[in-house]
Amino acid sequence: EVRLVESGGDLVQPGGSLRLSCAASGFNFRDYNMFWVRQAPGKGLEWASSISNIGTAYYADSVKGRFTVSRDNAKNTVYLQMNSVKLEDTALYYCATSSLGSNRGQGTQVTVSS
Repeated sequence: EVRLVESGGDLVQPGGSLRLSCAASGFNFRDYNMFWVRQAPGKGLEWASSISNIGTAYYADSVKGRFTVSRDNAKNTVYLQMNSVKLEDTALYYCATSSLGSNRGQGTQVTVSS
């Protein structure tokens, strides 16, 4: 059974930084592309970033240059380093096995506010 557990969300001021983590279990993590998707209040799921099984990173234009995705296959964990956060980054962040949010966990809340 695929299980993804996100953590690291918090209240952060605009311009600040945060690192999200996602611990994976129940599948062969190193063989999978992994995705970060987010859902802002009142909006649908939005793909933010992804990383291939060999470590190639991809970003939505809205986060490019500010967010960095990485993975540690030895720890079955994927990370999202968020720098220079903006008010519009406020959302529930999920890791998933597809850009549509497949198998996502419970999410971790990121709130950007002054």
